[in-house]
Amino acid sequence: MEKQPILVEGRNCWRKCRAERASFLIDAAAYFEAFVGALERAQSSILIVGWDMDSRIDLLRDRSETRPPLCLGDFLNQVVAKKRGLRAHVLVWDFALLFALEREPHLLFKTGWRRHCRIRFHMDGEHPLGASHHQKIVVVDDKVAFAGGIDLTKARWDTPEHRPEDTRRKEPLGLPYGPFHDVQMLVDGEAARSLGDLARERWYRATGRKVPPPKASEGDPWPTDLRRDLNSLDVAIARTEPEYKGRQAVREVESLYRDSIAAAKKWIYMENQYLTSRAIGDFLASSLRRSRGPEVLIVLPRKCSGWLQESVMGSLRARVLQQLREADKHGRLRVYFPRSSLSGQGEVMVHAKVMIADDRLVRVGSANLSNRSMGLDSECDLAIESSGHRTVERAVASFRNRLLAEHLSASPEDVETAVESDNSLIHAVERLRGKDHTLVPLEVEASDWLDALSTGSEYLDPERPMELDHMIDQFVQEEEHKKGWGYIKLGLLIVMLSGLALLWRFTPFGELLNVETAIGMARTVADGPAAVIYVILAFVAGSLVVLPVTVLIAATAAVFDPFDGFAYALAGSIASATFNYGLGSVLGRDFVRRIAGRRLNKLSRRLAKKGFVAVFVVRMLPIAPFAAVNLVAGASHIRFRDFLFGTLAGMSPGIFAVSLLTDRVKHVVRKPDVTSILALALVLFFLGMGAWLLSRRLRRTAPQAAKAHEPKTTSFKEAL
Repeated sequence: MEKQPILVEGRNCWRKCRAERASFLIDAAAYFEAFVGALERAQSSILIVGWDMDSRIDLLRDRSETRPPLCLGDFLNQVVAKKRGLRAHVLVWDFALLFALEREPHLLFKTGWRRHCRIRFHMDGEHPLGASHHQKIVVVDDKVAFAGGIDLTKARWDTPEHRPEDTRRKEPLGLPYGPFHDVQMLVDGEAARSLGDLARERWYRATGRKVPPPKASEGDPWPTDLRRDLNSLDVAIARTEPEYKGRQAVREVESLYRDSIAAAKKWIYMENQYLTSRAIGDFLASSLRRSRGPEVLIVLPRKCSGWLQESVMGSLRARVLQQLREADKHGRLRVYFPRSSLSGQGEVMVHAKVMIADDRLVRVGSANLSNRSMGLDSECDLAIESSGHRTVERAVASFRNRLLAEHLSASPEDVETAVESDNSLIHAVERLRGKDHTLVPLEVEASDWLDALSTGSEYLDPERPMELDHMIDQFVQEEEHKKGWGYIKLGLLIVMLSGLALLWRFTPFGELLNVETAIGMARTVADGPAAVIYVILAFVAGSLVVLPVTVLIAATAAVFDPFDGFAYALAGSIASATFNYGLGSVLGRDFVRRIAGRRLNKLSRRLAKKGFVAVFVVRMLPIAPFAAVNLVAGASHIRFRDFLFGTLAGMSPGIFAVSLLTDRVKHVVRKPDVTSILALALVLFFLGMGAWLLSRRLRRTAPQAAKAHEPKTTSFKEAL
């Protein structure tokens, strides 16, 4: 009986396009080399769409050390300058203040690197508040195109060996970073032209200007000697796009996950940075509950990067993994993280977004297994279905074996033999595990006390633009352009931010991002008469370097008793908010837009009339960075009185909850008897109930119009 196709245009993909060649590029060393080879052969058009870009990165690091680095910005300039008819368009996400200190400095002020006149560069802010443009696409002459998980930015380059002490793995400023695993895909033909259409549409939406398709030209930009994994095949393009400015939401990425999980019979193999999506958790859990179904093998990083991401996304991931393990009644689930060495530097950061269902379907793309990748961020995945063709099935299996071989320090042939011997991915991995470079079972510990505060996870990893966004979207009124102080303000702020960034990067102050360090410093002044002054100064200073206010609140609550901790943290938060409000007022709306991004500043007149409500809701829900909200509010027409009392009312419940919960946790640690444990449980219960009631109340108040735009969902059983 012929199987029903998984890939269906209009259901789970945008287009199915013909390609004569396709290659899987495992890790950024292979991708960057192929990128250089393709651009060197470009004739008329280069389109680059990304989440981030850094013109300083060295693209080729396997060359002789005596040769100078091939920096992305210089290379792009050279390529365009050599061919008179060649034009390049570079579009990256307008990342706003939250990632300012992580990006290339020039992007903060949107000046661009010193680029050729035929290179157009733009930062794309045309997305809902809180969303990001997450696609990673490069198209050359509409003849070849790259898509996947790898951005042309720092801390991405690595080889499949993932050697812990590889000195070539360093950022533009010379700072080393750990092993990094990712995957990109290269296609040609009609598939490349369609990705060109997608990139040009993105450019038009961002700039209002159309880029014409390139004229037919001679030459083949396919990189010389690059391995071809597939020939003469259909490639599907699946997207995520949020509802925005009258455009309907596109949820092909989610639909394709649903359909491919439902269609799998033998095994499902996944690599991803996150696993926090409720929908994906439900799809996989339904598959695992079946008495006869596929094995599910998932490769994730051991931890999410950074304390804040680990406390938020790690907590949400733990919930999904708990759901899957409870559903795994038949022992078909394994979750691993890759380790390249027994040393502390040996954990491999998994950034790939790969799924393989049986030997039938493979997808490589930009979409994480997170809620936001299903409906809020823009995403682009490529998928290939075998449709019964044995050559495609062998290519899909070969790609999977290469990935597992990399993680297990084995050869693809060894993996193939082990899989065929036991007819099981799980048994094959267990047989080959155990070397220094290997896969290690991911054991997620029970969620810590921060998990109790993450009941409103839909606001931490949102699936779609919230109705609240439509209100906040009009929060700041337009003001007339003011002349005079603009350049002086810009110069002063450049000096200030540059100095703070250098201080944060190259001095011990950077350690303040570590909660334990912050607590240790706080304890030195906790008993002094000026403790509250030190706390206030710490909050104000932290806001200037974009230190998450959550870190400071947690440190304060851990050092002081619950009442003093609450009062001091609230005083510090109010002082910090007031300082940033004043800074935003002095700088003005146009200048704040430079560093906070247009989307964070286009807030509504409707909310300007309801300033207290606006600030209160934003404080209750962590939908925007604390310092950024303060700057934007100061640059807006919101009255200071509304801002102050909205901040006070909105932050008090959360600070009180953190202070009370931290105090109970400290009591349990000091004296773990029945009374203290019951007291902690009681506090957790009431805090959880409060968070649940708040979440329920907010859902009730969302206008019914939002429901009208929700896509129709299909259950797992219906998909089977």
